[in-house]
Amino acid sequence: MGLHAGGDGDRQTEDMNEPEIYCPKCEWRPRAEDQWSCVPGCGTVWNTFWTRGTCPGCSHTWRITQCLACGEVSPHTDWYHYPDEKQPERADEREALAI
Repeated sequence: MGLHAGGDGDRQTEDMNEPEIYCPKCEWRPRAEDQWSCVPGCGTVWNTFWTRGTCPGCSHTWRITQCLACGEVSPHTDWYHYPDEKQPERADEREALAI
C-alpha cells in the first residue's frame, strides 16, 4: 500500500485505493528488491510492478508475469488486488465465462 502526505503537516496516511500485489496462484507477495528480466527482449532487469509490466529498457509491456515463488504464469493485471473489490475482472474469470 502506498503512503501519501496528508493535508495537515507531515502526517502520512495509507492510500486505500492502492492495490495489494500478490501472485493470483500462490499469493506470494513480491518485495521491492525482487526482479524480473525482459527476456526475450532487451535483457533489462527491474521490478515489473514498479512499471505495471512495462520494461524501462525497451518499453515492451508484458501481459503475463511469472511468479518467482511458484513459477506459475498469470496475466500481469491479475496480480493487482484492490481493497474496495472494484477491480477489473480477472482474465481467468473472463475465460471461464466465455466457455
